Amino acid sequence: MLCRIFTREIRHRWGTFVLGALALAVAAGTAVASRVVLASHDERTAERLEQIAAQQQEKLALMGDEMRKAMLKLSFNCVILPAGQDLAEWYRQDYGALTMPDEYADRLRDSKIVTVRHFLPCLQRRVLWPEANRHILLVGSRGEVPDLHKRPKKPMVQPVPDGTIVLGYELHNSLGLKTGDKATFMGREFTVSRCHEQRGSKDDITAWIPLQDAQELLQEPHRINAILALECLCAGGTDALAVVRRDILAILPDTQVVEIGSRIVARAEARFDLAKAAKATLAQEEASRAQLRQQRQDRASLILLVVVSACAVWLATLTALNASQRRNEHALLRTLGLSTPRLFVLILGRALLMAVLGGVVALAFGNLAGRQLARLLDGQTPAQFAAFPAQTVWLAFGASLLLALLAAWLPALAAVLRDPAEELRER
Repeated sequence: MLCRIFTREIRHRWGTFVLGALALAVAAGTAVASRVVLASHDERTAERLEQIAAQQQEKLALMGDEMRKAMLKLSFNCVILPAGQDLAEWYRQDYGALTMPDEYADRLRDSKIVTVRHFLPCLQRRVLWPEANRHILLVGSRGEVPDLHKRPKKPMVQPVPDGTIVLGYELHNSLGLKTGDKATFMGREFTVSRCHEQRGSKDDITAWIPLQDAQELLQEPHRINAILALECLCAGGTDALAVVRRDILAILPDTQVVEIGSRIVARAEARFDLAKAAKATLAQEEASRAQLRQQRQDRASLILLVVVSACAVWLATLTALNASQRRNEHALLRTLGLSTPRLFVLILGRALLMAVLGGVVALAFGNLAGRQLARLLDGQTPAQFAAFPAQTVWLAFGASLLLALLAAWLPALAAVLRDPAEELRER
């Protein structure tokens, strides 16, 4: 019975029904469009931040890779010397006169220090190669001390095998020596294990031999005059040297730390500065997008408030007008036996049917309008908004139903509270 009454009433007064559904569609469609625009903004923000982060990470990775390659070319970038060593003498001679125990390198390894890696103990002196009658720089090295508690790294300098000698370019070239030849040095016979290419530095007049042989030849048993090391990037930015010095002096208090390789230090500082700038840029972009979203949300809330208020007044007026026009019909139906609850359902049911129709229209055109507006504001709409998100479905029908019930509640209540006899008598 109620279904027939619904159908006939809508057919008889289809104009007010369509206008009511249109009011609900406009209100709910505005809410849906606002939701789509804000969701699109959030998605574009996430894409933008990911894009910026990826670009910055690529730049940092590229700079880090370049810096690691440069470090390998430049070798070690800090040196540990005895505390009393005169740095002016060290800079002038490329080695220091003072020595320290060679077990200092083992002490650094066992300390599990993380701000420096690749420890290379060595003993250096300018000596006369009597057999060749020329002065050279002699370096005795036993190879890098492995720091096994850390992630293994490939040694930066290969050790000199026992009984061998490694010659710089000027030495092997002027003496006519090549790999595999025998060479007598200070009364000891060595096999030439490697011959370096020209480097254009003091390495060209340097000879490398095992540390123990150098200690015996120079009469410095168990002594070294330097430990070469490599600063780790985890040491920090511009204050990296201070951190390294603090960590090393806590282990070897009678030493001093000198930083070498200014180009590498400059690149490291530039990398840390770039990392800070990247974080600041990302934070600034995030804040800018958040501010823009808040502005859009405020505008959307204001527009939605105005539209919903206007549509609510419009719908309430239409519902009240419809109820007034049907007063005699309602009184007659009650006289014929229609109960008050069923009459209440009849009036609200018409509003609910308008809400369903308005929700369908709001879902379709709200999403379409929202995508178009998002495309105008952000340049494009995320792919996931090509279809209806579940949230917009609930929003379209929920907003439409809620507004319909609020607008129809008072007119329906007024209609069922009227005395049908009085209504018919007045007519």
